[in-house]
This record gives sequence, C-alpha cells and structure tokens, in this order.
Amino acid sequence: MGHLVDSKTILVTGGTGSFGKKFVQEVLTHHNPKKIIIYSRDELKQYEMKQAFDDKRMRYFIGDVRDKSRLEVALSGVDICIHAAALKHVPIAEYNPMECIKTNIDGASNVISACLSNDVKHIIALSTDKAANPINLYGATKLCSDKLFVTANNIKGSKASKFSVVRYGNVVGSRGSVIPFFKKLISEGAKELPITDERMSRFFITLQSGVRFVLDSLERMHGGEIFIPKIPSVKIVDLARSLAPQLPLKVIGIRPGEKLHEVMVPKDDSHLCVEFEHFFIIMPTINFQTPIDYHQTLRGEQGKPVSSGFEYSSDKNEWWLDSQEILKIIEK
Repeated sequence: MGHLVDSKTILVTGGTGSFGKKFVQEVLTHHNPKKIIIYSRDELKQYEMKQAFDDKRMRYFIGDVRDKSRLEVALSGVDICIHAAALKHVPIAEYNPMECIKTNIDGASNVISACLSNDVKHIIALSTDKAANPINLYGATKLCSDKLFVTANNIKGSKASKFSVVRYGNVVGSRGSVIPFFKKLISEGAKELPITDERMSRFFITLQSGVRFVLDSLERMHGGEIFIPKIPSVKIVDLARSLAPQLPLKVIGIRPGEKLHEVMVPKDDSHLCVEFEHFFIIMPTINFQTPIDYHQTLRGEQGKPVSSGFEYSSDKNEWWLDSQEILKIIEK
C-alpha cells in the first residue's frame, strides 16, 4: 500500500538534527518521495549530511526559520512540511530567553505563514513533553508554538492546508541527551555517574519510533490535533545502572528548569484527550468553523475519551523498562 509521502515534495526545517537525519533515512529507504528539502542554518552540518545522503532526490537550503521570505522561497512547490527546527537546550534557553523565543515562537509563526502562502497540504510540528505544564522557557515557547500550529487551521480560509502537532519525550541517544553523556563519562574512566534525583523518571522513545509516529500521524491527521504516542518509562537510576552497574551514583540536584517527571497529557487537558490503541490525541481548545470528529482518525482508527483527571506522565505510566530492556534498546 502506498504512503502519503510517495511522489511528494517534503521539506524538513532543522533537518540536519537527529530527527531530520533519521526521517530522511526512513523515507528514502521505505518510501518513494519526489524530493526531500533540508532547510537549516548550519552549512557544515548540511555539507556532512550531503556526504551521508548522496541521493538525487535530496536538496539542501541554507536558511533560518526566523527569515520568513527565505522560508517562502524554500516552501514553493512543497506538499508536506515537518517543522523540527528549534532551540531546545533547557539551561541555554534559560540564559538566552529572547533567542529561544525568536526561533521557537516567531519561527513557528513564519513556517505557518510560508506554508499557507505556498498551499502546503500537510504540516506537522514537533513538540515536546516540556510543553505540557511548562516550567522552563523552552517548554513555554513550545507550548506557544503548539497553540500557533493548532490555531493555524482556523486562519487558513478555503486553503487545503492541515496543521497538526506530534509530541513525545526523550529520544534515546539524540544529541545532548543523557545516554551519550553517560557513555562519554564512562569511556573517559569516570569514577561515578551524576544523576539529578533518585526519583526521576523519563519517557523513552527511539528515534526510529519517533519518525514512524510522525509518518503515521501524517496519514491520520484531520488538522488541529496533538498526537502523543504510548511509550515506556524509565527510572534514571535504572538507566545509569544499566550502562555502568559497577559505578556509584552521585546525586547533584535538579538543573535549572528541569522536572522530576515528564508529562505529555496534563490533567487539565483530560477533557480534551482521546485514547487510541497506540496513541492519544489532545483535541483543540478552540472550535473550528467546520466541526471535526477527532474520535476517528483518517485511517479509520476509533478512539474513546479518557476519564476525568487523567494524566499521562512518566511516573504514572503502566509501561516500564527494566535495565536489560533499556540495554537492548540502547544497543540497537
């Protein structure tokens, strides 16, 4: 069976990041796009990516999501846009708030405008658990971005563009995440591993699962929903012990803007949440001119409302990984 991405032109903002590389690999290997455009700021990363993906369907655009006119040129003739560009390092965002706002909020607004002026049909923005009940600036900017993408469905007029959001937690082994950090310390002969708090838990998703969830969401989306995959949780203590059972752990305290547990569906959104077999949808807080029934996806999957006060958080999850399962996933 064909997929929505076959014979289509796709643009990925921030496409040289961990997600973009895996997305390109997945789509080129398993599907048949007409063209994939990588839109990002860093010429060195683009140069390196070009060596890795030497495919005639690939295109590379230097550009910043802060630059609306450049986005409008890049999105000409595009069918599908995946918005992955963001400043996402929590402590750095705390120290440079305005820069984070310019990229994550103004950038989101520019992507929406440029998609609308080019009649791009399917647009998915990547979100984060940190946008649910945000306590740090990065999370707050991504909440704003999520709201912009959901509301874009209300300002499109007669255009066929559809905007949705995909939200998931920590990606195993992505740049700046805890596993490469622990591995680096272990390889350098560390005598102990620093952990922020012994109670800390996190959602756990592989890059490939994240990419496939985005591809599935493209086929499911009506526009206006936030898609959240059902994924396992891990205790940070178990993660550290699975990588280095022999090393003691040193508790260093929570970093600026960090949470003990991750939340992907906050309690306050439970009345908007629909549960499906493998994922949740958070419906829009606003009403659109044409009502949409979000209890059924465009793939025909049926969902049901969750109970009042439901919360999908890493500590209340029913699905946990033990040390051996964690190791298996990391080795993959």
